Amino acid sequence: MSSILQEINKRILILDGAMGTMLQRYNFSEEDFRSERFANFPHSLKGNNDLLSLTQPQAIAAIHAQYFEAGADIVETNTFSGTTIGMADYHLEDLVYELNFESAKIARQVADEFTANNPEKPRFVAGSIGPTNRTASMSPDVNDPGFRAVTFDELKVAYKQQVDALIDGGVDLLLVETIFDTINAKAALFAIEEVKEERNIDIPIMVSGTITDASGRTLSGQTVEAFLISISHIPLLSVGFNCALGAKQLKPYLKQLSHNTSFNISAHPNAGLPNAFGQYDETPAEMQAQIKEYLDENLINIIGGCCGTNPDHIKLIAEVAKEYKPRKIVG
Repeated sequence: MSSILQEINKRILILDGAMGTMLQRYNFSEEDFRSERFANFPHSLKGNNDLLSLTQPQAIAAIHAQYFEAGADIVETNTFSGTTIGMADYHLEDLVYELNFESAKIARQVADEFTANNPEKPRFVAGSIGPTNRTASMSPDVNDPGFRAVTFDELKVAYKQQVDALIDGGVDLLLVETIFDTINAKAALFAIEEVKEERNIDIPIMVSGTITDASGRTLSGQTVEAFLISISHIPLLSVGFNCALGAKQLKPYLKQLSHNTSFNISAHPNAGLPNAFGQYDETPAEMQAQIKEYLDENLINIIGGCCGTNPDHIKLIAEVAKEYKPRKIVG
């Protein structure tokens, strides 16, 4: 089977869109999140989307299939919060290995079915590794700036468990995404390198940061160049940005990246900026027109969608990306 390293040289690869946006359509109740297995669990579970890989696996598989049908080459596992740190909110730390393993297995099965039906377009699974809900760079307490809610070592241990499970479940690559704090990301990358060494394997890694506003910085204060320098010691498949901004607002930061790295570049922006109700209004056609500017300016190798995007967005992005060659890497 063709590897992602071969495919990324042939064409622009399409990443899927938002998992949460699609799950909202199901309008799952507390009972749906629990299913039979967690019927008597003493804490509320509604909102724990990662848990749906165990309690509503058919919905997760259907969403992956819809993205592949829309033209995606890569789908992300339903594991954005899949660490002991993320699951502590729901008192489900003990389930972390199973959540990641089963999520990877679901995505792998759907990907393999699509590849079998069309071997000319192999499909891949990216293990989604989110930032956790804690930051190692800043204090959550304004009265105690030296306080940290989490340490580098705690993050590394949590990420290592997640990475082990994702690899066991059959992912093709790992995506460290929505990075608002580069120390958190470095802990994830350190954990991945340890796992690679212990298992004597090599697995491609995508890194995707988040520029939070018009200042052009991450939440922990890094510029594009500083972020890039912080993670460039690791051999990466790609570096890029996702979330927080729409395609139009993200473009100048992708240009900065593109001019400063020999890595492949990825982007999965939101469907515009949220409206007053926190909803994303940008239509697939509007987003396609903005992504076309990325393609015209030779900025990207991997493109997909984040918050507010669905298979209709991915379909139009895939259609326009077909007309272009991947970004040439200079360096």
